[in-house]
Amino acid sequence: MDAFAFAVDTWFFARTAPATRHSYGIDPDQYAELRLPGGSGPFPVAVLVHGGYWRSRWQADLMEAVAADLTARGYATWNVEYRRPDRHDWDATTADVAAALRALAGLDAPLDLQRVVLLGHSAGGQLVVRLAADVTAASTAAGACKPVRPALTVSLAGCLDLESIHDRHLSEGAVALALGGSPAELPQVYAASSPLRRLPIGSPVAVVCCRGDDPDLLDASRRYAAAARAAGDDVAVLEEDGDHFSVVDPRTRVWQRTLDLVTSRVPPTPEHK
Repeated sequence: MDAFAFAVDTWFFARTAPATRHSYGIDPDQYAELRLPGGSGPFPVAVLVHGGYWRSRWQADLMEAVAADLTARGYATWNVEYRRPDRHDWDATTADVAAALRALAGLDAPLDLQRVVLLGHSAGGQLVVRLAADVTAASTAAGACKPVRPALTVSLAGCLDLESIHDRHLSEGAVALALGGSPAELPQVYAASSPLRRLPIGSPVAVVCCRGDDPDLLDASRRYAAAARAAGDDVAVLEEDGDHFSVVDPRTRVWQRTLDLVTSRVPPTPEHK
């Protein structure tokens, strides 16, 4: 996605499809932006988690365009900002994404929390798949309070194998910088964080990627999808022409196919069909 076009799109959607901001913590980065469709609801919810290799210079506006598109199609959207580990630590990042999902239950809005879709781009893909695995584990734990459980989790060009991304030194060693060390130094952190190591996650997943993306990221998505199927998970795979940002551009074929999959699995309210 061209940087100037992205900036224009961000400005346009902020003006034409405004959101309300809600804090889920006391840090300035602990917030999410809610957009509601027209109508009475209750609406299915699309939870959006941006990427940027877990670095603070990338923010939630990366997901503005798809948030506006999903809202226009009948989904409430919850565009999550979170503390990144370059200014905080890895535990803060993972805790924030989980807290933002829990915060949906406290909103005064007509939301259907039985129809929640998680969508994460790039590093956000890692975060939402890891979150889905954590939610499944919490849901099955004896005596646990039942969390909001996603009906579908969508990785958009996600970082789905942290060990291989680390070994191939993607984005100047972004994985070790985010997690705080190498797989050899932090084996338990990688085991808990890498989607490939969490299989099966026990809930439906879609792996969306483009053939013009970084070959190492594309390879990780393909290997994750094959391993998830082998582990017994419900996995859909969408692969199209395009680059790393095509998956979050509403003008692309890959995004249109992603929408088709989301609406088939988690339909909008009848008034928006």
